[in-house]
Amino acid sequence: MKYLSLLALTISMIGAANAETLTRDNGAPVGDNQNAQTAGENGGNLLQDVQLVQNLQRFARERIPERVVHARGTGVHGEFVATADLSDLTRAAVFDPGSKTPVFVRFSTVIHSKGSPETLRDPRGFATKFYSEEGNWDLVGNNLPVFFIRDAIKFPDMVHSLKPSPVTNRQDPNRFFDFFSHVPEATHMLSWVYSDYGTPANLRQMDGWGVHAYKFVNDEGKVNYVKFHWKTRQGIKNLTAQEAEKIQSKDFSHATRDMYTAIKKGDYPKWDLYIKVLKPSQLYSFNYNPLDATKMWLGVEESKVGTMTLNRVPTNFFQETEQAAFSPANIVPGIEPSEDRLLQGRVFSYSDTQMYRLGANHQQLPINRPRVVVNNWNQDGSGNYGQQSSDVNYQPSRIHVRDENASGLFSSKPLIGSTQQKAIEKKLPFAQAGAFYRSLSPEERHNLIENLAGDLSKVRDRATKHVMLSNFYRADREYGQRLTQAVGGDLTRVKKLAE
Repeated sequence: MKYLSLLALTISMIGAANAETLTRDNGAPVGDNQNAQTAGENGGNLLQDVQLVQNLQRFARERIPERVVHARGTGVHGEFVATADLSDLTRAAVFDPGSKTPVFVRFSTVIHSKGSPETLRDPRGFATKFYSEEGNWDLVGNNLPVFFIRDAIKFPDMVHSLKPSPVTNRQDPNRFFDFFSHVPEATHMLSWVYSDYGTPANLRQMDGWGVHAYKFVNDEGKVNYVKFHWKTRQGIKNLTAQEAEKIQSKDFSHATRDMYTAIKKGDYPKWDLYIKVLKPSQLYSFNYNPLDATKMWLGVEESKVGTMTLNRVPTNFFQETEQAAFSPANIVPGIEPSEDRLLQGRVFSYSDTQMYRLGANHQQLPINRPRVVVNNWNQDGSGNYGQQSSDVNYQPSRIHVRDENASGLFSSKPLIGSTQQKAIEKKLPFAQAGAFYRSLSPEERHNLIENLAGDLSKVRDRATKHVMLSNFYRADREYGQRLTQAVGGDLTRVKKLAE
């Protein structure tokens, strides 16, 4: 017995010798983290107990504002290897053949809250941060190739309609179909979302799309338009509504679990990056506007330019996945935003959102910090832990010189005409929705009709319901007829509206 006591004491001493000292944020050791200071046995707590105060203060501040969209997310580290020579198209170093660029990818649902199940019907965000040798480039897209709207001015209204009601706090088809009945161009995206693509089986077995057109600019300043497409090497796999419901009852975080499990086993998921390229003169050769985010570039050849491998999960979910800040404003020489009206608004709104959530210095956080030296005179603000030591905090200066570099100049574009506030001319809101419907298998068409009817049948306003039915009818007659029958609509009224 005496031997056992001595052994226990020895083990305790060894453990104490190897233990790290618990400290407060200022580095001072904590004397007792189990009992607060009190005024005697039965007295109140003392305000001077700085450990008690700091514990409570820090706990109350553990949450940052939740993302309004893309709140539920999963982040993974990896690398991108460029495989094609694109020097004739872009001067971006990330596409130098053979180059390896570290990446961080955040997959997410768009509308639902941070605590929502990963099985819910929703577009999946597919945001990739490239830590390139010229600075960070963010390719912020989705698992679906198009979007609901084409003009950024409608983004807040669209999100408000899809979010829970401000009165009942419940998502309501009466609200979002009321909105979409005024937005015929949403017919294409709605068809994708209500198909089985709206419930991908996991994060590894889905594609990613840049959605928007961007510009490639080469060393001579020549401009081409480009769209990006991540093709999964794991094969695409979606869930039916019934399969999604079954998984949801068993596993709240099935997609995150699947991704983490695969990586920990060494089964690293891969995506090949493909691009489609159009010359500026080709933009006018289509019966739709190629800069319309509700449209795909159908019939334009794709070419592979590299491969991304995801191989490491974050060591801390909050510090990396939650604090990762993506924005289309994070561009590098050789890549620019196009005149896509939705993208133009996102260039501002995404950066502004991150400043609201994380502060003006959010790009100093380790997960967002570029792997290259950052030289500017952006000053102070919350969370600033930069290494500014110069007496100069302005530019230009002869005392501390920081010059511009011509590689960072934007391309030029001649402008003719007047300012305006009106929609694009080539709207063509229904054709590609019909093409998508006809591309589906009989089983996939059945699931699309069933999924869409499930929500559309809840719409009480018959005018709204029949406008939506007429939009799907205009996309494809069979599509509209089957959906009208499924929700008990008036087909004669639908046809009349479609005229």
